[in-house]
Amino acid sequence: MNTQHFKNISNFFVAGINYKKSDASVRGKFAICNEQYAAILQQASLQGLNEVFILSTCNRTEIYGFAYCSHQLVELLCSQTVGDAESFKKSAYIKIGADAIEHVFNVGAGLDSQILGDYEIVGQLKTAVKFAKEQGFVGAFTERLINCVLQSSKAIKNNTELSGGTVSVSFAAVQYIRNRVVSPSSKKILLLGVGKIGRNTCKNLVDYLGTKNITLINRSVEKAQELANELGLKYASLNNLETEVADADIILVATNAAQPVILKEHVEGKGQKLIIDLSIPYNVDAAAQALPNVQLVNVDQLSKLKDETLRQRTAEVPKAKTIIAEMMLEFGEWSEMRKHVPMLKDLKVKLKELYGHPQYVQTTTCPKAIDIHIQRVLNDTAGKMKVQNQKGCQYIAALNDFISAKN
Repeated sequence: MNTQHFKNISNFFVAGINYKKSDASVRGKFAICNEQYAAILQQASLQGLNEVFILSTCNRTEIYGFAYCSHQLVELLCSQTVGDAESFKKSAYIKIGADAIEHVFNVGAGLDSQILGDYEIVGQLKTAVKFAKEQGFVGAFTERLINCVLQSSKAIKNNTELSGGTVSVSFAAVQYIRNRVVSPSSKKILLLGVGKIGRNTCKNLVDYLGTKNITLINRSVEKAQELANELGLKYASLNNLETEVADADIILVATNAAQPVILKEHVEGKGQKLIIDLSIPYNVDAAAQALPNVQLVNVDQLSKLKDETLRQRTAEVPKAKTIIAEMMLEFGEWSEMRKHVPMLKDLKVKLKELYGHPQYVQTTTCPKAIDIHIQRVLNDTAGKMKVQNQKGCQYIAALNDFISAKN
């Protein structure tokens, strides 16, 4: 599956589920951690697939790449998830070719986010592709595609107000506390998890609630200590989780654990608790959620918060779409030109052979000058092919031009 013919836009797939057709409890069954991600890629290699990446966030789980059919990617993804392929397909969307490419651009721009314009997705996309690249599953096509998506996302951020204001999942959590909790700065807050979302949430708590009565807990205590020292907060070891949960008034959970970290015995009879679970799958046990002293808010509920900022963002969508269309056109042209690479490589070899043929008078024997001459012919040929797709004719014309220039 290494052929240029196979790896083109028409054979590129995305299969996924997101917040539009599935709630957080369903999405949680298909969330992918790094260990599962690695296992999926290993299995992909055994099936002859070598250009695949997976994006798994609180709002979506998607698998992208080249495959024989979309079903192959779905089976591959679900081989490592709690949910099975049949359940996945009930809520899934399958996109192929230009539709799949457009979907990647929309995701990278925040157009497909649960909170419109949520820019946190850019970092998550970069992380997902970086992991696949480290495992050897990012080729020239994916590399170019993601670079174009990131350029498009940056242009949208700089030239529109799609991500204007302060609306994201992490900010929505803080907004919820500010609007519904009396004197939130007087409450003891516990934040579990200081990854990308946890870190953003923490900074928003400090900036918008005006409080430092916050304790951080992370699986790696060093990371919790580092952020606590940076912001002047407290931190605790995971071993002290039960004590810290019991003492806290507000608990925010932003971990990526496969199993719940807040259990019934942690909160039962320990006073009123507001728990905001930003994790997928849920990291608060169902039995704990059902307790009368626990008020739980999850990512789906947070996304329903509407304000003027979101209305302003909606008005920016057409501008963002225009930028995406331009970048998609550029990527499409690059992809089309890749089909000519084998012929251009063959032409380069032939030109070098002609330079050494005794029938022709050598104007120079300098290797650098020869390479420059050959590259000019290749560039000129590629330009003509871009305007008029006649590979065979352009090949012969390039040889004739080359021979004429040497005599």
